[in-house]
Amino acid sequence: MSLSNITIDTALRDQNLLGAALGQSTTWDTWIAILRAAYGLDLSAEERTAFNAVSGGREPPTKRVRELWCIIGRRSGKSRVAAALADFIAAFHDHSGKLAPGEVGTILVLAASRVQAQAVFNYIRAFFEASPILSQLVESVTNDEIKIAGNIGISVHTNNYRTVRGRTLIACIFDEVGFWRDESTSLPDVETYRAVLPALATTGGMLIGISSPYAQRGLLYTKHRDCFGKDDAQVLVVQAGTKVFNPTIDTEIIDQAHRDDPESAAAEWDAKFRGDLSTFVDRAVVERCVDIGFHERPYLRQYRYVAFCDPSGGAHDSMTLGVAHRENDRSLLDCLREVKPPFIPADVVGEFCRVLNTYKISSITGDRYAGAWVSDAFKKEGVRYVASERSRSEIYLDALPQLMGGTASLLDNVRLVGQISQLERRTTRTGRDNIDHMSGASDDLCNAALGAIMHVPSLNRADADHRAGSGGLPKVNLGYANMKRRMLGEPSKGPSRNG
Repeated sequence: MSLSNITIDTALRDQNLLGAALGQSTTWDTWIAILRAAYGLDLSAEERTAFNAVSGGREPPTKRVRELWCIIGRRSGKSRVAAALADFIAAFHDHSGKLAPGEVGTILVLAASRVQAQAVFNYIRAFFEASPILSQLVESVTNDEIKIAGNIGISVHTNNYRTVRGRTLIACIFDEVGFWRDESTSLPDVETYRAVLPALATTGGMLIGISSPYAQRGLLYTKHRDCFGKDDAQVLVVQAGTKVFNPTIDTEIIDQAHRDDPESAAAEWDAKFRGDLSTFVDRAVVERCVDIGFHERPYLRQYRYVAFCDPSGGAHDSMTLGVAHRENDRSLLDCLREVKPPFIPADVVGEFCRVLNTYKISSITGDRYAGAWVSDAFKKEGVRYVASERSRSEIYLDALPQLMGGTASLLDNVRLVGQISQLERRTTRTGRDNIDHMSGASDDLCNAALGAIMHVPSLNRADADHRAGSGGLPKVNLGYANMKRRMLGEPSKGPSRNG
């Protein structure tokens, strides 16, 4: 049997092929209608109805599209379909005319995280193993790659636009592309898209993006805005909620989610882009605040230093420390520490206290939602821990004028820049703005850094000495030596009142 003559729907329904692992095919009818349309196959009346429900009123393509973008609600089989497509392209396409002798053609599947990448890879392997025919094609299996006959490989990785170059791609699948995060760039999806297009152009390979939607920005949103509902011969965009793709879902779960958080539920279950999210501050603004080449500043005795800590229990989040001081009208970040989990919190507190001692700091401010153990741990090291009066969101909001005005000087730390750039502004139902990290991202470093910057005093020792000596305000000497003379009844060495 020649597999290259088998269409995508036949492969998915045949229990000896991909259907062996897919399960009951009737629950996949909407997916199959979309995939037939993406390959330019004629649609039956039922398939046309299913296609019309998700395509925004456009006509089905008359030939295979170059790009397929599926904007789908949660629990709709996105990762399983991504895996099935990878296997279908690998085993059922004829690649003989696209590869030079000895050249390996790769179907590259990119996921948002290692956990998701592993889940997709497990599905890919299961489709091969469950089929008595497809299992015979497998030549080797590693932790993230399957090679089959004909010099074809399926590789699954987390998204990284730097590592996708240099391969001969016969297809590329972006899994959950709406949630890709990379602290080195604010546009990881766009950067990866630009990197894979040349490789796909040489083979005529297909690009497939399958994801739930998130904010109204990024590659997924751009494709929806520009191509959804339009008769584009090269790009097909479909969009629909979970109920359309998964008729077996318990609708009460979706209804409860809508009652709890309508905006979030509309995105996760109805496949609608969120309208309540916006970027907090542009990456270019943050980069202008960075002192290039300064990774840490030394202690200088004329300045008063403050510190801010974002504690962690050591299991999931990083524990971070920021140290800062003021020079004239500028707040300077001097030191930044991050300890990633897992770790013993008491050991990290001891390490941080040694840093505090370097900057002559005896009291530290920290996240007010931290447990009592934090205060006790710092107290054992001789350092007073004070809960911040500002919440994390309030710190970010208060820091924005300094970031925009360029009066905050940050250290040259790529992760710090990335975390600040990925903060989101969300308008709550009460009308107040709340600032937090993106879904799937973190903000431990930027909380410590901006927390330290926002707690620097309005006037440091050097500036106070300069202002007092300039004739503006009288200088009051309350040093230890002068106080001792007063106690002993000796005359002060300072200027007399009649002088």
